[in-house]
Amino acid sequence: MSKTIQIKKKPAAPWYVAGAVWVAGALALPVYQLWALGLVAVASLAALAAAFKLCPPVIETKEMPYLTGREDADEMLRQIDADRHRLRVLDERIPDDALSAAIRRMVAACDGILTQLEKDPDKAPQVRRFANHYLPDAVKILTLYADMEETGVTGENAEEVRKQVEANAAVIATAFENQLDSLYSAAALDLDADLEVLKGMLKGQGLVE
Repeated sequence: MSKTIQIKKKPAAPWYVAGAVWVAGALALPVYQLWALGLVAVASLAALAAAFKLCPPVIETKEMPYLTGREDADEMLRQIDADRHRLRVLDERIPDDALSAAIRRMVAACDGILTQLEKDPDKAPQVRRFANHYLPDAVKILTLYADMEETGVTGENAEEVRKQVEANAAVIATAFENQLDSLYSAAALDLDADLEVLKGMLKGQGLVE
């Protein structure tokens, strides 16, 4: 959930006042002489200090996507949120009903993971592998599928990718849900077995090493 914070900044007006004093002094006094230069400098500083006292600070409102107090957790939340948005776009791009259902399950799992991680940012290490590898890998392979469907790519390799994605999307969604379930338990679950099919797909198509 995004949060709005307020940032206080010093106003710019006092600097304009100080600059105006310099201009007026340069016009009225021989600033090429040391005494005049010093007098204008002192007057400018005095005007600057007075202006800062008279001018209120500028309050700037900034919306922060996530602000848990842990920088690593906030970055992870932003990363998962961005990939969740990509999954929603892919759901719109992919016409296959079964695939869309699996993608919506992935999005729902991401929703829950974001909620739990925001509540308890100390669980960030437990989600790191999911956020850095499994989720972006799923987005990558589904994007490849969507691109092939939209461009009408044909051929043996293309058909194999389609079959693999269509056959295993539900397995990937289940793995996402298991990741969410693991956040409710004291011990993290080992998701390697659940997500091995995804890694195999990506390696088979040369998308990951």
